[in-house]
Amino acid sequence: MFVTNHPTVAIGLCLFTMFCWGSWANAQKYVTKSSPLYVFYRDYVYGILLASLAIGFTLGSFGEEGRSLVADLQQAQVSSLLIALVAGVVFNIGNMLLTVGIGIAGISIAMPVGTGLSLAIGLVVNYLAEPKGSIPLLVAGAGAILLAMVFSALAYRTKQGQDDTDTSSSTNRGIWIALAGGLVAGFFFRITAESLVTDLENPESGLLTPYTSLVLFALGVNLGNPLVEYLVRRFLQTDEQGQPTYRQTPLKAHLAGMGGGVIWGLGMITLLLGAGQAGDAVSYGLSQGATIVSVLWGLFVWHEFKDAPPKASRYLWLMGTAYGVGLVLIVLARV
Repeated sequence: MFVTNHPTVAIGLCLFTMFCWGSWANAQKYVTKSSPLYVFYRDYVYGILLASLAIGFTLGSFGEEGRSLVADLQQAQVSSLLIALVAGVVFNIGNMLLTVGIGIAGISIAMPVGTGLSLAIGLVVNYLAEPKGSIPLLVAGAGAILLAMVFSALAYRTKQGQDDTDTSSSTNRGIWIALAGGLVAGFFFRITAESLVTDLENPESGLLTPYTSLVLFALGVNLGNPLVEYLVRRFLQTDEQGQPTYRQTPLKAHLAGMGGGVIWGLGMITLLLGAGQAGDAVSYGLSQGATIVSVLWGLFVWHEFKDAPPKASRYLWLMGTAYGVGLVLIVLARV
């Protein structure tokens, strides 16, 4: 299987993760302009599975280093397989809620709030599992992330003054849903890590390589999606009248949705591969920089704050600055 032994390449892989995870929501924005959210999300999880299989049977199976995908599955302990599946289910719950929040409040607001909380929780969970790094810097980094969330809320409140009551109430609901998604998603990576080998070139028996773990993870996402989709459509976001059903949706919309899933899946595998050489600090910090990427998409491509007062834009830039400072502190804490 493909592994990297070069720190520079590993850092490049983590930067690629940052771009992928900050960009997949563009597919959602495109598809949901004319189709229900569930159509996008169903195709999105299919895309994650397709990406995991394609990567697993190519990069995860060629070469002499490590174990091929099939060989890894044959030697894996049942507990490792179940852990990867559960991680996929947990991720799907959190990410579905975040997706609903994005659909209601927009990328510029929902992504920083949801992923900011996820990052803060992830810091605590990962530190408790593996207490490495400077506690003062970790606390300062988490504080900067929370400050970024405050600036995001202030930007929303400033923009809220120009919106009508119904729009403001809807956006507020989207923020709370995104927060719920971040609360759940903060645990999925820690669960995934419990199934992974620590040495890619000489993988331990019973555990999974990143390629195999991603396949099981994607299966967990897809197996749990029907129930998650039903609950979301039943209680959080009902379909609007006049919108096409899944079968009535144009092919290009289905392809865009699956493309969003493929993009996320590519980001996941590059993060898992790069973490070994780049180090947990750099890989974790860079991947969470995806929030800044998503905000830039929301501001400059989707123009979510086009008619907002200048003060709202200033809050968004302060949010980006605080988030960036927080990421740097987290990286320094783990070096």
